[in-house]
Order: sequence, then C-alpha cells, then structure tokens
Amino acid sequence: MTTPQLILASTSPFRRDLLARLGLPFATANPAVAEAMLPGESPEDGALRLSEAKARAVAGMHPAALIIGSDQVACLDGRVFGKPLTHANAVRQLQTMRGRQVNFFTGLCLLHAPSGRVHCRGVPTLVSFRDLSDAEIERYLQLEQPYNCAGSARAEGLGIALIARIDGPDPNALIGLPLIALCDLLRRENVSPLQP
Repeated sequence: MTTPQLILASTSPFRRDLLARLGLPFATANPAVAEAMLPGESPEDGALRLSEAKARAVAGMHPAALIIGSDQVACLDGRVFGKPLTHANAVRQLQTMRGRQVNFFTGLCLLHAPSGRVHCRGVPTLVSFRDLSDAEIERYLQLEQPYNCAGSARAEGLGIALIARIDGPDPNALIGLPLIALCDLLRRENVSPLQP
C-alpha cells in the first residue's frame, strides 16, 4: 500500500518549518478559510472546527492525500484574541494579556481525503506573560510586527521575551503545529517519520 501524499493546509512558514522537522515529504496548499468564530462558540471548539475546515477546504484539490489542518486561538477569561491585523489592536491585546496567563489553544486535524476519515486533537498551551510596560510592548511591536499572529505574541521570534512561563504537552503547539499530537494522528493512518 502506498503512502498518500501529505498536504499541509497552511501558508504559514512557521507551520511549514515545523512539519519539515519530521522529514516526511509534503506540499502546502492555501485553505482560504475565514478564521472567524461562530456566535456562542467556545475558543476550543472554534479552533477544532477551523482546523478541520482548513483540511476540508483543500481536499478537493488533493482528493488522494492526507491533509493537515491547524488553527490556533488565544483566549483569556473566555475572550478570544485572534490575529490583531493592526498595530493598535496588537497594543490592546498585549496590554490586556500582560501579567496574565493566556491559553493558546491549537486545533489539529488530519483528514484522509479518499475515505473522509477525520482525526482531530486539541492541544492547550498556557502562556504566562511578563508584566510588560507600555514602552516594552511598543518596542516589541516595532521590532516584530506580529500582526498576523494570534494574540500578537510570536514565540518563535522576539515574542519569547514577552513570556515568563510556558506550560503545555507539546512545545511546538505554541508555534502553531503540535508535532507530538500530529505524529500520533499520522500513525493512525500508518504514516510515521520512523518507518524504514
């Protein structure tokens, strides 16, 4: 039995770099999914729904593939902090999160396009932010410009300086692709980076 082609339903260079660490051949595809929460939807449910929606969005272009979808939301006290898109929004997000613990919840989906089988997993990462001054927030945003990053904190870059502590089951989840969970889901489809 041949291994199906692996497709990452993402244009994120950070997710692409993480997946490349597994040494499996893969391609990427733009899922073009609107990343909006539904009314009354919990952040966790939203991230899982969007990760599956991203995988399904590219299934038509790759009907014989295994497709990986992932989505992340930052939430604090039930409030979702998405991609800020503007400097002013990023300032507000970071001012709200400073000195607090935020859940960066990553939804992960592996879709076996030929059969329609779906495997989903949610991975929480609790991030404790430093009690940052307004000047530190402004300096960070000038240097990093993380306007397309959930919660305005790019931990794979200078955003690590905003963080006092990270607690979670997978260090890669905060960057957007939980590789430990993904390896588990791939094994369900008889795919492993350790196969001879």
